[in-house]
Amino acid sequence: MMFCIVTGGAGFIGSHVVDALAAAGDDVLVIDDCSAGTERNLAHHAAGGQVAFIRHNLLDDGWQMHLKEADRVYHIAADPDVRQSAVTPDSQIRNNVVATHRVLEAMRAHAVPELVFTSTSTVYGDAAVIPTPETYTPLEPISVYGATKLACEALISSYCHSFGMTSWVYRFANIIGERSGHGVIPDFIRKLRQNPQELEILGDGRQTKSYLEVGECVRAVQFGIEHSRDPVNTFNIGSEDWIDVVTIADIVAEEMDLSGVRYRFTGGARGWVGDVPRMQLSVGKLKGLGWRCRTTSEESVRTAVRAMLG
Repeated sequence: MMFCIVTGGAGFIGSHVVDALAAAGDDVLVIDDCSAGTERNLAHHAAGGQVAFIRHNLLDDGWQMHLKEADRVYHIAADPDVRQSAVTPDSQIRNNVVATHRVLEAMRAHAVPELVFTSTSTVYGDAAVIPTPETYTPLEPISVYGATKLACEALISSYCHSFGMTSWVYRFANIIGERSGHGVIPDFIRKLRQNPQELEILGDGRQTKSYLEVGECVRAVQFGIEHSRDPVNTFNIGSEDWIDVVTIADIVAEEMDLSGVRYRFTGGARGWVGDVPRMQLSVGKLKGLGWRCRTTSEESVRTAVRAMLG
């Protein structure tokens, strides 16, 4: 058994990480201000006694003391809105970079030895090599969000080498599934519920990316922890194929039993400022340790749509 802290544990990916830790028998403390998540995502743990919750913003004080005697921190709390980062970047700087520094300082103060950090494929920017490996350079994010995650990676590396910590940094493709309220699938579902005859699609609809179901993502995260012990362990996590936005729209419409939906495109190769039109990560590094992805992008999308339609 371990005692794990999960920041952002009431959110989409965070709550699934909590589920996996509790299933493994670990004690878990969730720290979340519920600005994006909700305690409902943790309600099924209420009677078990393994999962505790405190409502705190990482930019405030008062939560740091709870890291005492923790074995590992899963730092998942972040502002993930790539589109909004081009409008109000200050929120991403504070909630991603500053908050991560505060987590690292709290870990240093309480001698917490291990950190798991959720990064993003957007650190690569418009990569010239696809599938993109972890060794790809130069890292040139084209969004403020991607830049903040890359800055967090640098901070984590420096703390691991300076203060004897161990970290696992995961660069995620598009992670989708039950409890998600952010991204193209929830956007399409909301729009089609409002107007079943027409769907607005940002960009030209040809954006093609890798998507992975959240349960498969969490399994990969835990696999990496169990099979690597360098001071800083950086892995891509995603499916081994990709899917375009129009096909995602087709799947959503089909699962909603809609036919004849007209697609209206806003135009341009990018759906928004900072959008990366083509993204597929190489997962060869994690595969080299024995991990295998058990689903495709299309299967992940269909599973996610069905979960969100409930």
